[in-house]
Amino acid sequence: MLTGEADLLIIDVRERHEFEAGHLAGAVHVSKGVLERDIEALVGNVDARLVLYCGGGFRSAIAAASLVDMGYTDVWSVWGGWRAIKAAGLVE
Repeated sequence: MLTGEADLLIIDVRERHEFEAGHLAGAVHVSKGVLERDIEALVGNVDARLVLYCGGGFRSAIAAASLVDMGYTDVWSVWGGWRAIKAAGLVE
């Protein structure tokens, strides 16, 4: 997805201190606790491709399910989260 043609928004749903310690380039921070409250101001198009990640994949999976319940249609959760992103060499 990172190298594909489709536009996407990467959302880091971890806590602020986790995000500040390191994050995927281009990711925006919206912690899971406020995602449902803040998502409409950030993403008005319910068909936008949203890719969520957290530390290990559980918070982002729950957050993604919540966004689908809210009507967003193209929502993805990175299985393995930040740890998998680092293990794949996507960050230094």
